[in-house]
Order: sequence, then structure tokens, then C-alpha cells
Amino acid sequence: MRAQPKASHFIDGDYVEDADGAAFDSLYPATGEVIARLHAATPAIVDRAIAAAKRAQPEWAAMSPTARGRILKRAADIMRERNRELSELETLDTGKPIQETIVADPTSGADAFEFFGGVAAAALNGEHIPLGGDFAFTKRVPLGVCVGIGAWNYPQQIACWKGAPALVAGNAMVFKPSENTPLGALKIAEILHEAGLPKGLYNVIQGDRTTGPLLVNHKDVAKVSLTGSVETGRKVAGAAAASLKHVTMELGGKSPLIVFDDADLESAIGGAMLGNFYSTGQVCSNGTRVFVQKGIKEKFLSRLKERTENIVIGDPMDEATQLGPMVSRAQLDKVFSYIGQGKAEGATLVTGGGIPNAVSAAGTYIQPTVFADVTDEMTIAREEIFGPVMCVLDFDSEDEVIARANATEFGLSAGVFTADLTRAHRVVDRLEAGTLWINTYNLAPVEVPFGGSKQSGFGRENSLAALQHYTELKSIYVAMGPVQSPY
Repeated sequence: MRAQPKASHFIDGDYVEDADGAAFDSLYPATGEVIARLHAATPAIVDRAIAAAKRAQPEWAAMSPTARGRILKRAADIMRERNRELSELETLDTGKPIQETIVADPTSGADAFEFFGGVAAAALNGEHIPLGGDFAFTKRVPLGVCVGIGAWNYPQQIACWKGAPALVAGNAMVFKPSENTPLGALKIAEILHEAGLPKGLYNVIQGDRTTGPLLVNHKDVAKVSLTGSVETGRKVAGAAAASLKHVTMELGGKSPLIVFDDADLESAIGGAMLGNFYSTGQVCSNGTRVFVQKGIKEKFLSRLKERTENIVIGDPMDEATQLGPMVSRAQLDKVFSYIGQGKAEGATLVTGGGIPNAVSAAGTYIQPTVFADVTDEMTIAREEIFGPVMCVLDFDSEDEVIARANATEFGLSAGVFTADLTRAHRVVDRLEAGTLWINTYNLAPVEVPFGGSKQSGFGRENSLAALQHYTELKSIYVAMGPVQSPY
């Protein structure tokens, strides 16, 4: 078991094991090999982690934002020094190619620690409100103990995206990674404490869907931040609402990517491929409904097919590999089920749809798949597949495509490719989504807010906006004279 951690959980600054928790295996998706065996958190472990966070948080909150930020910036430096090691662990955890993880996973986590560490001193200020002789002022204060619940597609990134703003704002965090990708978050916790984070402020516990409610319903938890499916989000938000906890929901999508006939064809195809095949299609913001204007449809599909069939599929540890396996057998089976539905409902299979040659039979591999002639009512055009399956739909006019793009319960992301920037701005203003791109797709720098609308969630990750979701305003009125009272 080549990625076995010291123990399953990281609590109060050290690794902790509790063999009473249900055992589960972490598998390398490329081969099916067991790379680690861990134990899910028992109620006692959950209580222990939250108690450690609650004890440590007040002293941490009393530190200056600059001092807190300094620790996060040291953690960012350590992550960059160990980028190769962390990237290899991420590849073992997820099956994503090393050529991807080495530029997109721990590096983006380090970016989060560096950004929030750097802006802390200026971003957590309040305001002065003159009231004649009197005045008032506001201050941003931490919430207390925050819970982060991660998804399995970007485990290290999500651990940092949630941890960085929570910590720099003066909170403590208990983070639960997905049981499919349990390893990266433990290393993040280890690095934070090596960088000087006091004990108890960033704790990691393992578990599955039965563990989440123990965290969400705990009386000492002030906030829950979830990255996951819409179905899971509804359950978590509902449970948190029962005790009026703060909530951030970063959920799924079925995002539109609109290609007008004046777009640069190669860039538009490249954007569509990145928005469907990167991370083997396991990205919540993917533009999986690709609307192509009819005048360029055939040219688009012909070139897309050619480029898709040249994607290198293979061993994720080989830097030449561009597409790795799905994260699990269950997810692979789900994607194949959707491909079957697409065929049955009349979509045209342009390429893919099967298991690639020359890969491990025990791995969870699938060919990148493109469907054309997809209509709005087809299942593959309405439901989130979360795999490398692109649906190409055609359209005539701008008004038509905007109406169709918005005809979904989701609202996470959207994109538009066109040479007409006036039209580009007009279109994104009318699209109902929280994160949008013009002439590119799926770039998510830490400086820019990321999040959705409608059923795709609420709140924002990244940027200064994230700090608003990990703090609350306190207003203080200061009287400068005697109280005037009629009593």
C-alpha cells in the first residue's frame, strides 16, 4: 500500500487512529490497486476534532490578520517546494494524469494560501460611519468552528480553497474529504502545522455520507461549506438550516458553452475539449452542453473528432498521458449508463463511448465521448454526467440559444466564443450563471470569485468575496455625549 498515511485522521496537530471506525480501502483508479486502508470517523472522533477546533479558535482569532496570514504564506511555500510529491499523491488519489496535477492541483492550493495570507491585513477591515457628534464602526469577526466537506475531483485544491479563507479570517476548520480521495487533505493539514499553525485549527477526519450529518448537526459548528452534488447540497443545506448555520454550497451544473459562427474554430474546440475532458470530465463547472451555430456545425464536429481521437490515454504517472481513468468503478458505470441513454434517445455518437485499448483492465478507463444532434429534452442534455461526455447541440440565433441555455435548473457556469466582443458581453449578461468565460473556459484563478446560482449553489469560493462567507459583521455605535432620555 504505497500511499498509506500514518493514521486515518489528523486532529489537534497530530495523526490519530480509531480502529473502531469502519475500514475502507483507497484504490488507485488506474489499476484498482489498494494504495491505503483507512477508518471512517466514529462519533467520538468527530467530537474530538470539533472540541479541538473549538478550544483552539479563540486564541487564533485574537491574533492579528497579518500574523495569521504569515503562516498561510509559509504553507504555500512548502507546498510549492513539494509540488512533485503532492502531485504524485493527487494522481494516486484521483487517477488524474501527472501532467495535469503538477500544474493544476497542489499549485492552486498553494495559490489560495498565498493569496489569502497576503490580503488578510487589508481585507478584514471594517468601516467608520460618522453620525454627527456620534459615530459607529463595523468590524469583521470570525464565525468559530467551520466544517468543510470536499468532493473527489480536486481533493487538495478544495481542502485549501476552504481552509485558506476560513483560517485567515480567524476560524478553525474540520475538513472531511471524500472517501474516494482521502489522502491529500491529510498532507495539507500536516504542511499547515509544519508552517506554524497552532494545534487544533485544521483537522481532517475521514468518512462517508453517514459522517457528514455528524458534522453538520453538531451544536458547536457555526458554518458548513460543501462541494458536491445538488442532491447532497439540498440535504446538507436543509440540515444546517435547522440550526441556522452559515452555509456555502458549491454544487453541480449542466453548463452551456456557446460557439458562434465567427469564433476562432481551433480556440473554440480547444475550450470545449478542456470544458469536457480535463480531469476525465469530472469538473463541476464543465461546459457539457456545447451549442454550435449551424453554419459551422459540420466543420466543428469534423475537427473536434480528429482532435479528440488524438488524446493520449494511458498510465497517469506517464507525463505523456493526457487522459486518465474515472475516479471509481461506480462513477464509470454511471457514465456508461448515460452513454447508453444517449444512444437510445437518438443522439449521434461521433466518437468514443467505449473502453480504450492498451490500458489496465482493472482500471476505470473510458474513451472521451462526443454526441452530436443532441436535443434539449434528451437525458444527456439535462442531467449532470460528470464524465468525459460532450453533448453538441446546434442553434440558429442569439435569442434562441440564450433561452435554451438558461432552460435548466442549474446555474454554475457558462461560456461564449465569438469574435464580436459586444455580442460576447451582451450574451454573458443574459446567461443565468455565477461564473462565466468569454473566449476561454474553466480558468479559475484564486483572485476571481467562483460559485453558482439557481440549484448550483450559493456563496462564493476564492477572492475577497470568500472572506465575507467566513466572517460576520459586528456594528458598534459610539455615543460622544450624555444620553437624552424622556424618563
